[in-house]
Amino acid sequence: MKKFLIAGLGNIGEQYAGTRHNIGFQILNQLADEAEATFEPNRLGDVTKIKVKGRTLFCLKPSTYMNRSGKAVRYWLEKEKIPLQNLLVVTDDLNLPFGTLRLKTKGSDGGHNGLKDIQEVLGTTVYPRFRFGIGSDYSKGAQVDYVLGRWSDTEVDAMPERLKRSAAAIRSFVLAGTAITMNTFNGT
Repeated sequence: MKKFLIAGLGNIGEQYAGTRHNIGFQILNQLADEAEATFEPNRLGDVTKIKVKGRTLFCLKPSTYMNRSGKAVRYWLEKEKIPLQNLLVVTDDLNLPFGTLRLKTKGSDGGHNGLKDIQEVLGTTVYPRFRFGIGSDYSKGAQVDYVLGRWSDTEVDAMPERLKRSAAAIRSFVLAGTAITMNTFNGT
């Protein structure tokens, strides 16, 4: 049986719920809801297990805060003996327009502190990551307020469809692999 670790990045606490930076948590919630799975508190995060056509997805929402996500990711990779190519890190991306999806098999952290920590802890930039565009509609010096801010009304209206599309992309990654998923979902 193939095992995968799907790590949705975000920050714990009510003050961060529903913020742009927590889109990783929102996408994993969508994936779990569609599978009728429930997250439970566990070591270094909330975890649920989902079965998808003979594959097991360990879905992780780290409780280590965004900037220390690597510790939780490494722990669950090692605990479940999941190979690095079966890791998928789900995160926000300022460099993509709102709702745009992009899967990559490797790359830089792009200035994202969660990805930077994972890269440092794992000692590699070669692991799959799924980025959800949050746009960059902020004035100079207001980046932190923007990523920790709430979605606009227009974005909230579009979110159900974007979350469903994101969950579909994750299932495609698990079932069809990176190349087909990238061709199907990147830029949409």
